[in-house]
Amino acid sequence: MGVIYLDHAATTAMLPEVAEAMQPFYTEAFYNPSGIYQPGQEVRKKIEAVREQIASVIGAEAEEIYFTSGGTEADNWALQMAKPKNRRPTHLITSAIEHHAIGHSCKRLETQGCFVTYLPVDSKGRVRIQDVKRAIRPNTSLISVMYANNEIGTIQPIEEIGKIAHARGIPLHTDAVQACGHIPINVKREGIDMLSASAHKFRGPKGIGFLYVKKGLPLPRLLEGGGQERGYRAGTEYVAGIIGMGKALEIAEETMEERKIKETQLRDYLSRRIMEEIPYARMNGHRWFRLSNNINVAFRFVNSESLLILLDMEQICASGGSACNAGSTKPSHVIEALHVPEEYKNGVIRLTVGEENTIDEMEHVVDVLKKKVEELRKESPEYEDFLARQTS
Repeated sequence: MGVIYLDHAATTAMLPEVAEAMQPFYTEAFYNPSGIYQPGQEVRKKIEAVREQIASVIGAEAEEIYFTSGGTEADNWALQMAKPKNRRPTHLITSAIEHHAIGHSCKRLETQGCFVTYLPVDSKGRVRIQDVKRAIRPNTSLISVMYANNEIGTIQPIEEIGKIAHARGIPLHTDAVQACGHIPINVKREGIDMLSASAHKFRGPKGIGFLYVKKGLPLPRLLEGGGQERGYRAGTEYVAGIIGMGKALEIAEETMEERKIKETQLRDYLSRRIMEEIPYARMNGHRWFRLSNNINVAFRFVNSESLLILLDMEQICASGGSACNAGSTKPSHVIEALHVPEEYKNGVIRLTVGEENTIDEMEHVVDVLKKKVEELRKESPEYEDFLARQTS
């Protein structure tokens, strides 16, 4: 059957149309957009057209869009809003299940005089609104809660959090890397003041993303040098990447509903068969408030690393959670925050489908999973003891 790719949350294949749109900007339209000559200014116009297009997709204004190297940079930049100034302590609110781009940035801020509250989540991975209200302090300078989780797919109540934040005059940032291009987003309606996104999550190129910042917010300068990005992020723009991101987001917007329907069908078919045909399995994340492509499943009496290796040998690409946790043998901070039962924590895998996957592939994946899970359990002393107790 060939390779079956089920790790779309980690990255996606660039669309041919995107590659085609980018190609001229590596060759004949290679000019520096800061040049005063006509060819350079024509490239500048292309960049600004993409800025306007991205803004229109998320309900923003063109001057509120800043190009970055991806979601990680955008997240790091946004959190600089909470950095203490004039030695006065600040306070930031985030969740316990954020991507490491946020989590690690928060840890660094804590060493600089910023107090951070890490909101717990419920058993399905959702932040509780009452916890947000209780966490606010007089010096809270920023709330940062991701739109949708990269490991379990749970979607957060961003609009409700936005209302709370605005009622207290606090900016709201959301890491929308997993959501942008997959879920309709309107920053004005949802009360989002800053938003991070990355092109390679919606079939665009790697190495390019954007940060939306509401007009009027005191955005700190990220890179000193030239006057690019209105003087806030110096450096010659990655023109081909910007063009590719614009094309990818345009296609993602046009095909969103169609993709969502197909991905939901694939996800539900795969998850239903897993739960019906493989005993001692549990799904992690919210059943309804969930990305259409995400399955996070834990198998009891199975080590996820061993299972992923066996799947790889069958040309099935999956992961144990975030791509940033690759190589770790410990349960991720997300799984820990969900309080997944101890006996399931080490058997977690993530399967994220894409529009190019098929039902035939899902059938094959289930067949392989059943076989490999059974093989691993036969080698597990804990499973043998469990069966012995069940029959005694």
